Order: sequence, then structure tokens, then C-alpha cells
Amino acid sequence: MPQEQPLEFEEVEQGPVDERYRTDLGVMYQAKVEHFLASDHAKRLEGTVNLIFTSPPFPLQAPKKYGNKTGDLYLNWLAELAPGLTKLLAPDGSIVVELGNAWEKGHPVMSTLPLRALLKFQESGDLFVNQQFICHNPARLPSPIEWVNKQRIRVKDTYTHVWWMAKTERPKADNRRVLVPYSASMNKLLETKNYNAGARPSGHVIGEKSFFTDNGGAIPPNVLEFPEEESEQELVDLLSEQFPSNTLRFSNTAAGTPYREYCRANGVVAHPAPMQLDLVRFFVKLLTDEGDLVFDPFGGSNTTGSVAEELKRKWISTEPLYDYIRGSVGRFPNLRKELVLPSETD
Repeated sequence: MPQEQPLEFEEVEQGPVDERYRTDLGVMYQAKVEHFLASDHAKRLEGTVNLIFTSPPFPLQAPKKYGNKTGDLYLNWLAELAPGLTKLLAPDGSIVVELGNAWEKGHPVMSTLPLRALLKFQESGDLFVNQQFICHNPARLPSPIEWVNKQRIRVKDTYTHVWWMAKTERPKADNRRVLVPYSASMNKLLETKNYNAGARPSGHVIGEKSFFTDNGGAIPPNVLEFPEEESEQELVDLLSEQFPSNTLRFSNTAAGTPYREYCRANGVVAHPAPMQLDLVRFFVKLLTDEGDLVFDPFGGSNTTGSVAEELKRKWISTEPLYDYIRGSVGRFPNLRKELVLPSETD
């Protein structure tokens, strides 16, 4: 294999950064992330952002309207963004990045490009990897179609990786803010104060009172599950009964409906891959306090901004495509500053 060459960062000229709408807590800019990071807006933000939460375009085989890149172009592009994004972070701030899987074009084998891109992003930003999460969607349509549906030589791909990184080993975080309800058996244990203490075959020793404290809920696992559509929920529930797991489950059904309805009612193109609302909620709660600042450099339908608004966090989002910005207005019924149309020169 040829040896990888060190990255040479290109100077990015400042491009257009236009405010499109504003709420009491946040603002949406129309801009490419490269242009925003080179702007005076970014310079004023340095050291103040508590959470950068984003899902950059995945390195898909087919080009999408939202501008996905492929191959080493994708790898280097993502890595070159890391230093600028890291500069924005508060000393105890975090970056959470969702990366999808990729397949080699024309071949039934997975690409390591997303993992290589993640490693270069981490290295370029001088970041610690605080924890890896898996975002599992059991109702996702089978893909890749050629290998799963047609030739039937692979099983469907249903998860993405979510990477939590920071400039420090101990960024702000509190898992008490994301506790999940206890199981029926745990509630019964708390009520009866009765279980088998002692040594286990695994070598763990369970004390006689180890599980008597009611902490208000269970610490969630790092596998997160989001059913995609309401119509699939019954199937997902049935499968879960047959194949129980330790996944942290959220429903991403009705919560996305107002955005879709707004786009349909106003003839607006909806984003083809909106972020799951509960995925954003999980990390905003885990990693920030009320009044903190959340930034999404790949805003899309602005799920991140809407969740930050809901949870009383300040927010900034950037998105280069006006159509997606226009649709994202549907997430904010009470704008302080209405949508600004692009000028003819934009």
C-alpha cells in the first residue's frame, strides 16, 4: 500500500456567510462550513462553544444534493475542518460526530474510509476520543440493495457510529441527566430488597446491598436505538421481544411529523436524511447545561438547533443549501427574525 502523505492545509478564503433567520436563542446562517470557519463570526466564537454536534455528509457512492464527497477527497476534507472546529470549543466542550458506513463501489465489501476519516479528524484536531456510540435503526430499509436484496449475499446495514471527542480527557458530562427507566425486575428488586448476593462465575462479587439504592433510573448503554417510522414500530417491538438487547431505545416517529408536514404544506424540499431528534437530545442533555452554546456546522433541517431551543440552550447552525434552510423554519413556530431570502447575487 502507498504510504499516506501528511495533510497540507489549504488557506480558505472567506466566502458568503448570510444570516437567514433568528430565534431568541439561536441563529441559522447560510454558508459552507469552510467559509464560516474562516469568517469573523467564527473568530468571535473561539473558546465559547460547549458542544459541536453534527452529522457531516456520509461518503456515499452516489452523489447527493447535500454535497457528499468520496474517497481521499472526503478523508482530507473532513480532517481539514478539525482544527477550525476545535478552536471554537470551550476548554471543557465536546465534539460529537455521526459517521455512517461506506461500501466499495461495485464490490460487496465495506470501505474503511469513514474510520480512516475519523482517525485523521481526531489527529488533526488533537482530540481525545471520550466514547464511541452505536446508533442502531432496526427499521432502516435494506442496504446496500445490490448485495442485500438482489444477490442476497449480505445482511442489511442498520447502524452508524457516533463519536464523542474533546480537547480534554474530562469534558463536561453528567450521565444523571440521561438516566432511563428501571426495568420491571429492577423495580421489583428495589421494592423487595431481595436478590442473590455473592460471587458470580464471571468473577464479579455482588455485595448484599449493592443494588438497594434508587438512583432515579438506570445508566444507559452506549448503543442507541431509533425506530424510523411509526408503521414499523409494532414490528420492531415484536423483534425486540424475540431478541432482547441492551440498547437504549428512542422513538423517532411523531416527533418528526411537524417538520415533514410543514415542508409538504409549503412545497419545500425536505432533507432526505434528517437527524434523529432523540439522538440530539441525548447528547445535548449529557454534555451541556441550560444556557450553553451548541453549534452544528452541517445544519441540514436544523434538528440540532430545534432541540437546543427546546432544552433552553443557545445555538448556531450553518447550512449551504437555501432549500433546506427554508424547510427548517418549520421547526421554529416563533421566529424572532423571519426568513431572509437570498439575493439574486447569492
